[in-house]
Amino acid sequence: MPVKKLRYLLMIALLAMALGLVACGSDDDGSSDDSSSSGGTIEKNAANADTPTLTIGSKNFTEQIVLGEIYAQALEAAGYNVKTDLNLGSETVALAALKKGEISGYPEYISTALTSFFDTAPEDVPGDVNGAYEMAKKDLAKDGITALTPTPFASANAVGMLTSKAEELGVSKISDLEGKSQDLKLYGSPECRQRIDCLLGLQQYYGLDFKSFTPVDIGLRYTVLDKGQADLSIVFTTDAQLGTGDDKYTILEDDKGVLPAGNVIFLTKQKTIDQAGADYAETIELVQEGLTEKVMQELDARVDLDKQEPADVAHEYLVAGGYISE
Repeated sequence: MPVKKLRYLLMIALLAMALGLVACGSDDDGSSDDSSSSGGTIEKNAANADTPTLTIGSKNFTEQIVLGEIYAQALEAAGYNVKTDLNLGSETVALAALKKGEISGYPEYISTALTSFFDTAPEDVPGDVNGAYEMAKKDLAKDGITALTPTPFASANAVGMLTSKAEELGVSKISDLEGKSQDLKLYGSPECRQRIDCLLGLQQYYGLDFKSFTPVDIGLRYTVLDKGQADLSIVFTTDAQLGTGDDKYTILEDDKGVLPAGNVIFLTKQKTIDQAGADYAETIELVQEGLTEKVMQELDARVDLDKQEPADVAHEYLVAGGYISE
């Protein structure tokens, strides 16, 4: 069976499991909210076409672009006029675009919002998603930004390396790099130098100095490891390459908790919510319900490994989840 077909079947199975788990949950009084029930089909509302056009943005890497497509296509199915701007750059660029009104909203990670926008120390980010969400929600509201409910999956920066290199050095956690890091080359995204959950945190909290740090396009973070250009690379815990089962790569344990996990929250303005009506937020929160870590790894894999288009992968996710019809 072709790999792409296997991946499609795997995604359906994972999504069915995820939605099944969500469906098992209920309110204490046994009631349920049909507007956000898991697996619910999005119904087109003709009135939504009369609201201002929505521009859905994202940052400039696979996971973000796939999420942006999922949101955009779902909102189109709900009857909205939708445009996309899915390669904005870093979180600071994306937030600036939202504040300027260039986009209507975009997906952001809770930990990134807290550490990058509000200078929250990683160790001060609550470990539970609800606590972190409430903190981010409150801080963002001061800037006029509304944060919708978080996704089931969480993603985090992580220090990755070839398993063969980890075994050679005898390392399994980040603190094991002490006394070795000065001989190692680290690659990461361009903004990694300024981020506490990246190079800055490794320097300040782990006391590590590296032989060199090289900015690299986020799509090449595994390529530089494979080619021997990097000894270490900043990766994401939901990366497709980590879910293949071949143990080619090792993620070093963040034993000091410097690289906090982050569920995704869709950021928008209350004015946009008011103009767009109830279907706007409800649609976004509905289609997030199936996005577990395993499902997100699978979606990322179909783009990064199978070389499918993010728009096609998003469409198939929405169909497999029963959110839209073929």
